[in-house]
Amino acid sequence: MGRVFISAGHGGYENGQIDPGITAGGTTEAQEMILLRDRVMSELQARKVDVLSVPDDLSQQQTIDWINSRGRSDDVAVELHTNAALNSEAKGTTVYYITNNAERHQEAERLLRALLQRVPQLTNRGARPDAVTGTGSLLFCRAISIPSLYLEVGFLTNPEDRYLIQNRRDEIAAGLADGLLSWVNRSPEKPPDTIVYSQINIRVNGHEYGEPGIAVNGNSYIPIAIADSFGVDLTQAPFVRRIYYRNIVYVKAVDLREFNIAVGWDNQSRAVTLRSVLPICKGQIDRIMGIGNTTDVQLLVFLKKDNPQAATQFPDIATLYREEASIEGVNYDIAFSQMCLETDYLRFGKGVSAAQNNFAGLGDAAGSAGGASFPSARIGVRAHVQHLKAYASTEPLVQEIVDPRFRFLTRGIAPLVGQLSGRWSSDITYGDRIMAILRQLYESAGLL
Repeated sequence: MGRVFISAGHGGYENGQIDPGITAGGTTEAQEMILLRDRVMSELQARKVDVLSVPDDLSQQQTIDWINSRGRSDDVAVELHTNAALNSEAKGTTVYYITNNAERHQEAERLLRALLQRVPQLTNRGARPDAVTGTGSLLFCRAISIPSLYLEVGFLTNPEDRYLIQNRRDEIAAGLADGLLSWVNRSPEKPPDTIVYSQINIRVNGHEYGEPGIAVNGNSYIPIAIADSFGVDLTQAPFVRRIYYRNIVYVKAVDLREFNIAVGWDNQSRAVTLRSVLPICKGQIDRIMGIGNTTDVQLLVFLKKDNPQAATQFPDIATLYREEASIEGVNYDIAFSQMCLETDYLRFGKGVSAAQNNFAGLGDAAGSAGGASFPSARIGVRAHVQHLKAYASTEPLVQEIVDPRFRFLTRGIAPLVGQLSGRWSSDITYGDRIMAILRQLYESAGLL
């Protein structure tokens, strides 16, 4: 039997103190997850499972290094977190797994089922690939050398979830122990330091690649030469997992998604599939001024996939973005992706209501707490597009100004999506979050 590594997720460790992470209802994420971690450990130890607790005084990278330096092929790792939302009604449990890993998906589903069997009051938000998160990936899923899952037990900002986390801790711990015990017993015990490599096929843009890849712990690895053929330089990408095997450097295939390469798996032929149709170099896919690549239907399908009710109030939202952005020369795919981020796929929140027709968190010139309001959806979209153009270009507007803060911006200071970080939002990962949604949109439309 392998071992279980458990990390109590929080905001990190700096200046000799644990960052409390999410704070709500008089408690913190760090406090609640450390208590839960300790209870899960007791449950597993009572069942004769060897458990390793990740020290709480480590940063995220140190946590990853700590696990990787100790992990063996039959070990597993889980990090416990809570979620948060401005809307206090948001609630539920989610398990995230590394994208395009069918085995890890099954393990995430199993862990989630085991937890909900013990605590059915928790809402099931599903097992989800880490590509759908705000940043497009989770380091705990991607950078851990052993199989790993990232669990959000519930929303600390939701009174019902918070009550369950604090008062049903024993049942939650028992459910997690059930799932983790099943996971760590997933296969016959192997020698501690044995890593099993199996050969897999590779298909690039629909064609068979002349050299095989390898599968390690359910993850696909490909020769680094394939990345070079896509024009992707991995020499400055320390987050990419590498393996040196039989005198060849292999990289984890799913990490190429960060470079706009679509990565999939064909079970029948045991082949990892890689595809890139769009230009992948920075300055093109992430350049705000340009043309979109999708159709109105593709935009609407993508929106409704996340929020089936999205088009009820704004049925023409896709058409509005394509038309208004095209007039000003703005890439409407980028504008639409930003809208999805800012409005939570038209669920709104953040103090902005749907009635304001404010799709990008725009402020008004008076600095009102509720932000700007616009008389129609089209004018709201137009203001968003104009604000993007103000940041990305020095060219004059085609249409009359409706963006209330257009004149206050330094024109052309942010031609790339990443340069909106810290400007449009104080979040330094803001641009990455938009790009993560843009990649999901292109994958959904079959363009990436």
